[in-house]
Amino acid sequence: MKVRHIVLGLLSISVIAPIFLYTDRVGSFVNPSSSRRDFLDDVSAFTVSGDTRHLNVLHQETSAALKEPIGVVYSDNSTVTREHKSARVLSATDEERQQQQLSNPIRQVIDRAPPGLTTALDSHPNASDISAIELEQQPTQPSGKIVQEHSDNKHDRLTEPADAQVRHLKDQLIRAKLYLSLPAIKNNPHVTRELRLRVKEVTRALGDATKDSDLPKNAVDKLKAMDQSLEKGKQIQDDCAAVVKKLRAMLHSSEEQLRVHKKQTMFLTQLTAKTLPKGLHCLPLRLTTEYYTLNSSQQNFPNQQKLEDPRLYHYALFSDNILAAAVVVNSTISHAKHPSDHVFHIVTDRLNYAAMRMWFLSNPPGKATIQVQNIEEFTWLNSSYSPVLKQLGSPSMIDYYFRAHRASSDSNLKFRNPKYLSILNHLRFYLPEIFPKLKKVLFLDDDIVVQKDLTGLWSLDLKGNVNGAVETCGESFHRFDRYLNFSNPLISKNFDPHACGWAYGMNIFDLAEWRRQSITEVYHRWQRLNRDRQLWKLGTLPPGLITFWKRTYSLDKSWHVLGLGYNPNVNQREIDRAAVIHYNGNLKPWLEIGIPKYKIYWAKYVDYETVYLRECNINP
Repeated sequence: MKVRHIVLGLLSISVIAPIFLYTDRVGSFVNPSSSRRDFLDDVSAFTVSGDTRHLNVLHQETSAALKEPIGVVYSDNSTVTREHKSARVLSATDEERQQQQLSNPIRQVIDRAPPGLTTALDSHPNASDISAIELEQQPTQPSGKIVQEHSDNKHDRLTEPADAQVRHLKDQLIRAKLYLSLPAIKNNPHVTRELRLRVKEVTRALGDATKDSDLPKNAVDKLKAMDQSLEKGKQIQDDCAAVVKKLRAMLHSSEEQLRVHKKQTMFLTQLTAKTLPKGLHCLPLRLTTEYYTLNSSQQNFPNQQKLEDPRLYHYALFSDNILAAAVVVNSTISHAKHPSDHVFHIVTDRLNYAAMRMWFLSNPPGKATIQVQNIEEFTWLNSSYSPVLKQLGSPSMIDYYFRAHRASSDSNLKFRNPKYLSILNHLRFYLPEIFPKLKKVLFLDDDIVVQKDLTGLWSLDLKGNVNGAVETCGESFHRFDRYLNFSNPLISKNFDPHACGWAYGMNIFDLAEWRRQSITEVYHRWQRLNRDRQLWKLGTLPPGLITFWKRTYSLDKSWHVLGLGYNPNVNQREIDRAAVIHYNGNLKPWLEIGIPKYKIYWAKYVDYETVYLRECNINP
């Protein structure tokens, strides 16, 4: 009843009010068809939050949530505008809206009334009561398009990227710099001065931010001010051809700078990876000094009778990095079920021999056995026996590495890595000669960490193969054609370009089969054929792929997970399940450029409280 009285009262007032207040609308009461047409025209120009959009007369078949504006409704030139003061989230289907419209007589009167009458109703003293009743009975607007528009805007806000404002600010800087380079802007000192000021402000606000949360509180104000300045520049500059030409020039310049920066980054990364940190340079010097203060009896390792016992678990580790070798040994022993059955054979160069021995003498790996050898003691390993030694000492090889004018001769800098000059890197092809009395040896690189007991590898049946390794053909660049030159007939006739590659770093070698199949001689033959580096570039993996072609047994991938030295997105589950994780790549864990989240796996096997590490300022 209350609603009915309010409606009748409002109608009696509103029928007369337009006659006096809106004389231009009198004709609309005389001519109903005209009022209907004007009403539809006004509805088609309905404005929400200052944004004029044409609306559909028919309902859109949609159902969505929106925020219903509640506030003052007023008329400006027959266009209705709402001021948003508060909102509530409402939702309804088209069918529900139609039912609500039929059941709400107030809404029917207002919807069908001409604009002048609608304004008069809204300006009535009891209009707030009507709005409250209307809001309760009609939770959504009759136009489905407005509903969809509000819903879409809300969805866009929810899915807005975390760096939307950062991107906007960067785009503004590009536009501002573009305008500042155009003649029309340069001839306007006021706009030029304003744009330069805005560029400084936005640059200062942007700083090193990578997401919106990094921006200062006044960033939005700077963004709006820049938009206004850019709008002024846009009005002054009307030569589209000049803008397009300048944008193309800027794009070309940016691409060229990107190319140069990529090349510099690659060079600096390679340089950093091959440069010995100060602490790791100090450590061998400190250890060597300490080693030569020991008497001869103190320089010997215990349990030397186990070195040739084939019943034990033997590891081959060739390295000149003392701390890396220590991590390999420590992590292996930490997970070994019977540490006393494990024997580590470490071979290093002459410069690090005393330091390596001193480290393991002062930091013995529990009950495990350690042997440290100097590669200079392998008198059988000389240039007359090993083709690779002969090649490494050749003038062409020295010229390739040490002549600056040849720096551009090879586009891939990693093939110019001086580590390839070290015979330690090629010692893996001479395992039977180094361990003549052993049947199986597990080869480990010095950039790995062991996470599980490895003794199960010795009991594997390699099915007549020499090498047990994890294949790495999950991606195209780990296949043979990535490492070998298949344009050479010697390669194309003997190998499959799509064959799976495999990884060095953790390999179980059957030395009995190695000797039976004369694998070392196979290696020598191919090295002689590659004396001019036409079959493959330098390194040990390409000759390894050739030497062990059809002689490699594929291990389960959980034994050996690679990529922690270059790929920050290695699957975490694979890392957790892996028996060995491998930091292959330039981002080694002992370098500052190492990937931080992977360093923890390596650092936990380093005792940073050791006196030698403290003296050399080696910290986590």
